[in-house]
Amino acid sequence: MEMNLIPADRIRNAIFLIRDQKVMLDRDLATLYGVETKVLKQAVKRNNKRFPDDFMFVLDQQEFGKWRSQYVTSISDRMGLRYAPMAFTEQGVAMLSGLLKSDRAIAVNIAIMRTFVEFRRMLETNDALGRKITELEKKFDQQFQTVFTVLNELMIPPDPPRQSIGFHQ
Repeated sequence: MEMNLIPADRIRNAIFLIRDQKVMLDRDLATLYGVETKVLKQAVKRNNKRFPDDFMFVLDQQEFGKWRSQYVTSISDRMGLRYAPMAFTEQGVAMLSGLLKSDRAIAVNIAIMRTFVEFRRMLETNDALGRKITELEKKFDQQFQTVFTVLNELMIPPDPPRQSIGFHQ
């Protein structure tokens, strides 16, 4: 049931990189969980000790301005954008599962955790690929350096021939 509940792309599109961390914003989480944003925020505020800074933080004015400028919103939607949103890291999203105990919240949380794991796997794969490319570049740079040296020498025009001394006809 949980696989069909929320499309994986919907979750992927709700994950942002803020402060060099993958986070989800309160309004997106509230929508996924099927609750109002203010209900989610109230639950977090009532359980503030469960959310240290590495689990959840509020966007500062500069971050909020950048994030807000990326979205063209209608006047009715702007109502939810008066206050800077809470940003939840993977650990913060996991902590939310203990607060929101509906079947939907549990299923959504499982889907979100799977998406975060998928992102980690993709990053690990990209890191490994990057290391292999760097190794190949080093290997081929050394091999091709000799070729480039020879080609550069061949491109230098030869010294003009010296005129021979003596009488020429």
